[in-house]
Amino acid sequence: MKSFFRFIALLLSFGINGASAHADTGKPNILVIMVDDLGYGDLSCYGAPDLKTPHIDDFFAAGMRFDSFYANCPVCSPTRASFLTGLYPDNAGVPGVIRTPLDNRPTNWGDLRNDVITLPTHLKTAGYDTALIGKWHLGLEAPDRPQDVGFDFFHGFLGDMMDDYYGHRRFGQNYMRRMEEVIEPVGHATDLFTDWTLEYLKTRTEKNNPFFLFLAYNAPHTPIQPPQEWLNKVLDREKGIDKKRAALVALIEHLDQGVGRVIQGLKDEGLWEDTVVIFTSDNGGQGNVGARNLPLSGAKQDMWEGGIRVGTAVTWPGVIDASSRQADHVSLTMDIYPTLAEIAGLPVDQEIDGRSFLPVLKGEPFKEEPRTLFWVRLEGNMKYGGIPYHAVRTGDWKLLRNHPFEPYQLFNLANDPREQNPVPRERASKVYDELFNALMTHINQAGRHPWQRRNP
Repeated sequence: MKSFFRFIALLLSFGINGASAHADTGKPNILVIMVDDLGYGDLSCYGAPDLKTPHIDDFFAAGMRFDSFYANCPVCSPTRASFLTGLYPDNAGVPGVIRTPLDNRPTNWGDLRNDVITLPTHLKTAGYDTALIGKWHLGLEAPDRPQDVGFDFFHGFLGDMMDDYYGHRRFGQNYMRRMEEVIEPVGHATDLFTDWTLEYLKTRTEKNNPFFLFLAYNAPHTPIQPPQEWLNKVLDREKGIDKKRAALVALIEHLDQGVGRVIQGLKDEGLWEDTVVIFTSDNGGQGNVGARNLPLSGAKQDMWEGGIRVGTAVTWPGVIDASSRQADHVSLTMDIYPTLAEIAGLPVDQEIDGRSFLPVLKGEPFKEEPRTLFWVRLEGNMKYGGIPYHAVRTGDWKLLRNHPFEPYQLFNLANDPREQNPVPRERASKVYDELFNALMTHINQAGRHPWQRRNP
């Protein structure tokens, strides 16, 4: 049944007669680089004093930097589901992390919906070739693999996290794939994903149609395992640095080199001028491994700003003027879908939650209608008990709790951007009640979409 609904979604996206749109060489290529667990303050252009990321810094300087960009969730799978569907995670069927099965315990907290048209499927109707290189984390078997949901090409890791950047295993299982082929690549995962991207870009010089490439690094997610030479360099340069912090810094700097190689690859192949590139992270940095999310509070898994706010930038040569940087526009991962669809000249006829921010990229007048924003995460250990926890924001007001067994707290981000001083409910009862009621409505409506996987 799941395969049937996916087939119908694909058929509808191509039109009733099954014919796709002709390639349009006037459409730009699209590259989305999503890194994993990068702290808001863990780039040198965001103030990290012990870290050097020259390639990512140059990228941010060359485009439009979004300092108020949010991941759709403080953990991995839900944000990725929002990116692919343009929906809030719970509306996409993925309110929590989809994990590699572990014994007989219920560790999966999501099942990507099979009745929606995904971003790669949608872009294919405009003649795009679609590819995913790197981490997937939304399902291990058909019909939930990348090639099942619209990607023409997949070269990467099906699972959640790797237990080893060189061994590429999870609980002893090999989830490295090239399409359906099980592969045994040799090398650090960051280098492999970079190399595979460069190989893919070389193939594009012979094509007349545009491409959509989703490059999903698993760095700097745990285990914090940089190549030894990169760690040695950090230890030699940063005298007295904490060893835990040094390892993370080295892993991020190694990632920076990979991103730099990809950007240079675009230029070497003559693709840079015709490519929209987005750089973002799936959530904030993990606090207990030394991540820096300053000047924000909180970290990965938290609904504090440090768990969900992520440094993001977009380049588009000839269109985006870096001098007109729009640093205060609030967008979420789910907004990338309609933005890219509009860039490709495609209407979005199905119901989505995201909104296009293309006028911002073009520097055009853009008066966006106010909207209430929601964040959700479902988790099932002793801290969370299989009960969702949330945040909700309207304007500068934000209501949140960081696990389901604590009371909600209200903050005004304009007055208190670090969320240090909760506003008592009695001092802002109207705002509190409006946010709480909006959240209850969202929870009620999202409950229409099942998330339980059949084989946990």
